[in-house]
Amino acid sequence: MSDELAAGVRRMLADADQRGLAVELRRRPVAHSLEEAAELLGIAPSDMAKTIVVRRSSGDYLFAVIPGNTQISWPKLRLLLGVSKMKLPDATEALQATGYERGTITPIGSHPSWPVIIDRRLVGRRAALGAGGHGYSAFVEIDDLVRAYRATVADIVN
Repeated sequence: MSDELAAGVRRMLADADQRGLAVELRRRPVAHSLEEAAELLGIAPSDMAKTIVVRRSSGDYLFAVIPGNTQISWPKLRLLLGVSKMKLPDATEALQATGYERGTITPIGSHPSWPVIIDRRLVGRRAALGAGGHGYSAFVEIDDLVRAYRATVADIVN
């Protein structure tokens, strides 16, 4: 693991600690897909939470956190936010916006901290998120994540 990626994991853990968010960090082999990561962790893809960086037309960003076995509903997200246009940034832009590489992105410790929207299907569950570095997963209680980030909970998947 490079120093840069190790720094991302440390930043994620420090932010969680500062917010009083319990995180179980698990090391695993580097995965090339969400499904592979779930298999390596011995969990179902639905127990993984994808963190998607979204850029609004105004230029600011937000995180959409959805179950790993679902896809984001752009019409639902646009309606929730009252915007007509949104974009998925490329990997370079996502790194600049969050400080994390694609595949490691998490709202925990993102620099800067952006608004968080969590799909309602995750409420009441424990899920694995990106941990700020390849080869790691961060398990959190989603209800605690909602509280720690004052996240919006909504129906945002198909």
